[in-house]
Amino acid sequence: MTSFFDRLSYIDVAKTIDHSLLKPELDDPSIEAGCRLAARYDVASVCVRPRDVERARDLLSGSSVAVGTVIGFPHGSSRTETKVFESRLALQNGARELDMVIDIGALISGNDLYVQEQIAAVVEVAHAESALVKVILENAYLTDEQKVRGCQLVEAAGADFVKTSTGFAPTGATIEDLKLMRRSVSSKVGVKAAHGIRTLDALLEVLEIGVTRVGATATAAMLDEFKARKASPPAQPLRPASPAASPQVGRSE
Repeated sequence: MTSFFDRLSYIDVAKTIDHSLLKPELDDPSIEAGCRLAARYDVASVCVRPRDVERARDLLSGSSVAVGTVIGFPHGSSRTETKVFESRLALQNGARELDMVIDIGALISGNDLYVQEQIAAVVEVAHAESALVKVILENAYLTDEQKVRGCQLVEAAGADFVKTSTGFAPTGATIEDLKLMRRSVSSKVGVKAAHGIRTLDALLEVLEIGVTRVGATATAAMLDEFKARKASPPAQPLRPASPAASPQVGRSE
C-alpha cells in the first residue's frame, strides 16, 4: 500500500508552508534573507511584519511566493476600524494574504456577533483584492467550546482559513486542536497550524489529518529532509539466509 509520504510531491509539501518572519528583533538583512529562502524553496508565502510588506513584495517579485502579513497582531484587541485600516494598507503595499487575530476577549465573553462582524469586515476588504484571510484563534487561551465557536464564526464570516496561534502565546498547535478545528469547519475552509511545527515528521503528521497550511521557521531543514528522503531508495526487507549458507550450530570446521 502506498504511504501518505509516498503520495506527496515536493511541491505538495512546499506549497503548504508559510515561511514566518515575525520575530520583533529581525533586522532588515534577516527579512531579505528570509524572503530569498522562501523563493528558493518555492513555499506558499512569507508572513512578514506590516513594516516589511513592501520590501517582501519587491524581493519576491517574479516568484510564485505570496506576500502575507499580520493584522491586529499579536493580541487581537484592536478595534474593527483599526484592523480594516491595517488590512487596506497591507493590501495597498502588496500583501495578498492576511493573518488576522480574532478579538480573543470578545470571543471568550460570548460577543459572537461582534467577532463575526469584525472578521467579515476584514474579509470584505481582502476579497475585493482577491486576497486570502486566515483568522488566528489563539487556542492557548480558549476552551474547546470556544475553539469550536470561533471556527464556526470564522466560516460564517467568509474567511478562508482558521489558524491555531500567533506564536507568541504560551502554547501553539496541538494534534488534538487541529483535529477539533478540522471537524468544526467545512471543507471550504482551510486549517493552518502555527507555533510548534519544527520537524518534517511533525509537518507530515498535521498534513495527514487535514491541515492545509503551516506556519514555519524551520522551512529549509524540513524541505531539505523531505528531498533527502525522497531521494533515498526504500529499505529492502532482510531475506533469511538459505539453509546451505546458514552456519550449523555445533559443527566443527
